[in-house]
Amino acid sequence: MTQVIRLDPKRPRLDAIEEAASIIRDGGLVAFPTETVYGLGADAMNDRAVQRIFDAKGRPADNPLIVHISDRQMLEHVAIDINEKAEDLIERFWPGPLTLVLKRGPRVALSVSAGLPTVAARMPANTIALELLRAARTPIAAPSANASGRPSPTLAAHVVEDLGGRIDMILDGGPTEIGIESTVLDLTVEPPLILRPGWITLEELTREIGDVGSEASSDELRRSPGTHHRHYSPKAKVVLVEGGSREVIEEVCRKYLREAAIGFIGHTSISIDDKDFHSIVLGSTACDYAKKIYAALRELDRNNVRVIIVQTIDELGEGSAVMDRLRRAASRD
Repeated sequence: MTQVIRLDPKRPRLDAIEEAASIIRDGGLVAFPTETVYGLGADAMNDRAVQRIFDAKGRPADNPLIVHISDRQMLEHVAIDINEKAEDLIERFWPGPLTLVLKRGPRVALSVSAGLPTVAARMPANTIALELLRAARTPIAAPSANASGRPSPTLAAHVVEDLGGRIDMILDGGPTEIGIESTVLDLTVEPPLILRPGWITLEELTREIGDVGSEASSDELRRSPGTHHRHYSPKAKVVLVEGGSREVIEEVCRKYLREAAIGFIGHTSISIDDKDFHSIVLGSTACDYAKKIYAALRELDRNNVRVIIVQTIDELGEGSAVMDRLRRAASRD
């Protein structure tokens, strides 16, 4: 059985935090909220514990993990050769949704980095996550707490749905604040390179440290989680509709509805009177989509639809991260 403990996200019970920390120190698995999505945590210095993450998720061994830390001092146990640009970004964006790829420290479990000489690290902006890290007194490796390839979890219920019975504990801190994963920036190359877009945008990074690249090769993408395997996908086929009017979107929906039950997610209200049509209307901003898109994909899966039509949004700023996730969800590669 997986124990689920509901916590006040601002004032979590310290006895529950200590119980979870004890599980981490003993080599167990604890799912916990961050400001982005729920993570599945294990002691980043314990290779056997980290291997349990891969087993529980069904995650490919060549997909590296992000190591979460509670303070700057803990980073010294994780990474080496921390340069001036890293220090500037840490000062500006941590705690927050920015992951930095650095040279891996020798104590980090090899499986965390999928055999690479680099490590991805971040400091989450979430009280429960930070209290857990402090109590555990060790860096925690934590990918998203979902079955590999599925939409990321933004509620504890999503973790139960995918991993219930496979992990030791879930700390339920309610819905996550942002809803999509962190930006991943590689600082082992010059200029620094965005490997995965996220809530910290290219424009913000450029203002802080100057030139930043955003076109990564397939080999470079191997240094980041969530980039070279299928991710964020529901069971249903995802079809993106870009820039369409209400009439165009309804036409696309009716086309697929002839063959199977379908779902629609978007910011335009679609009126189709059919028991096999399910609609979820979000706001039109990147923030609206980020907070709700994974939950919406999961809800439509529970309705047993075969196809999900998703209306796209503008890719400016944070919208580029949302669209990155939607394109990966729609990919069948």
